[in-house]
Amino acid sequence: MRAEKQIISKEYVARLNASPYFIVADYTGLKVAALTELRKRLAKANAEIHIVKNSIFRVAAKDAGLGDIGGSLTGQLAVVTGPKDISSAAKVLKTFAAEFEKPKVRFGYLSNERLEPEAIKVLADLPPLENLRSQLLGLINMPATQLVQMINTPATQLALVIKAKADKG
Repeated sequence: MRAEKQIISKEYVARLNASPYFIVADYTGLKVAALTELRKRLAKANAEIHIVKNSIFRVAAKDAGLGDIGGSLTGQLAVVTGPKDISSAAKVLKTFAAEFEKPKVRFGYLSNERLEPEAIKVLADLPPLENLRSQLLGLINMPATQLVQMINTPATQLALVIKAKADKG
């Protein structure tokens, strides 16, 4: 491999290692203006898209410890990566594809586990991470709240009975 290609491959390896996920999409037929708009939307979701050369990305994926994904890399591909949440990037890709009918998600990886397009669509339908955390916290707090109510109920009822007796007598 030429020196220039080795440098680009190392850059891809660094991106793959820095991101807990990546999504590979076919961008065939996507105009420059639409691709620029997709880049802007992904930036708001704290993700970025890069056009990749299949042969160089194949080597980079192998170097990043993903094994051989060569058979999956055909056509014009772009790779979406980000430092945190795959759900928000998948949501952007899903809504953008609904508007422009492109790009088409091919596959992805999350923590070195391969994701098929259906799994990525499921991730896109998840609520934002902050909402999931608040829902989980609510579920954790619910038994404690119910326990406090159960403990307080007899004491409250006893106080009401004593007050009623005092009011009568």
